[in-house]
This record gives sequence, C-alpha cells and structure tokens, in this order.
Amino acid sequence: MARSRLTPERESELYGAVLDLLREVGYDALTMDAVAARTHSSKATLYRQWGSKPELVARALRDNKPADLSQIDTGTLRGDFQELVDRSDDCQMERDSALMRGLAHAVHTNPDLHRALRELLIEPEMNGLEEVLRRAVRRGEVDAGNPALKLVPHMLIGAFIARPLIDDQPVDHAFLKTYVNAVVLPSLGV
Repeated sequence: MARSRLTPERESELYGAVLDLLREVGYDALTMDAVAARTHSSKATLYRQWGSKPELVARALRDNKPADLSQIDTGTLRGDFQELVDRSDDCQMERDSALMRGLAHAVHTNPDLHRALRELLIEPEMNGLEEVLRRAVRRGEVDAGNPALKLVPHMLIGAFIARPLIDDQPVDHAFLKTYVNAVVLPSLGV
C-alpha cells in the first residue's frame, strides 16, 4: 500500500482526531466516515493511506507513544523504570488508560484490530521493555533465571487495569512509582 503525500503534521493531526473520537465514542462506534468528517479528509484518502480502521487506530495509538522504551538507559533498572514513569504526565496516563479501557472489548471481538495492535503497538513496546530488562540482567541486577522477567508486562498492564477497578482512581505518577517500587522491582530481586 502506498503511504504518501501527508505531511507529518497532517498525519499527526489525523491521529489526534482518531484518538479523540475513540475516547468519545469507543472503537465500535468509530467510523471512517466520522474520521473523514472530523479531519476534513476523504474516506478514500483514509483507506488509501491506512487500508482499514484497525490499522488507522493502531497507528494512531503508536503515534501517541512518547518514546521508544529501548532508548531508556540510565544505568540501573530502578532508574530506567523511574525514567519510564517520568515520561508521562498524570493527564496523559489517564487519557491512555481511557483509550485502553475503550479498546479492551473491541480487541477481543475484532481479530483485525488485535493483530494490528499487536504488530504496531504491543510488540514494539514488548521489545523495548525486554531490552531494558536484558540490560539489567547483563549488569547483574536481575538473575537471568528469575521467572518474574517474563511477567513484567503483565504486572504493568495489571496496574493500569486494577487501579480504576479497585480504587476507582486513575493511574498516576504517585501510584505507578509506588507500584513499581513495591511490586515490580522486588519481584525481580532489585
């Protein structure tokens, strides 16, 4: 598929509109017609550029990610996790949580969305996190045989799902910092 003539600014504007619509109406009610109307573009352009709604949504979510996790290297795993937490503000974490909650059901009922999210968002994030953890193993901070290494993504996602359900509060810096220091790092022996 030819990806083309959109400037990076226009592409970012389109992605922002997709994310706003997702927050407003959820995945199932989001339509290419609504995106086209919101962004003053044609549906044909959207399909030519992204091919499908799942692909557009996944790319919009990927564009929303502030940094490549593998680029975080403070010299310690504790420092790397602190940097990771510090790269998002509370407002952005709340907005991201709302997006994830809005997509949770759709991911289970739409295999194309699930595939696109895995390919464009989840796998790159997992690869970045795995690199952060591999460096910690190489530095001797974490034992290579520690079974918690494979569970770090589950622990982190669990925090974002459980906090609103259990405490009726969004995930924020204070909670995430406490969670990482009380749950994630001790499970890794740090």
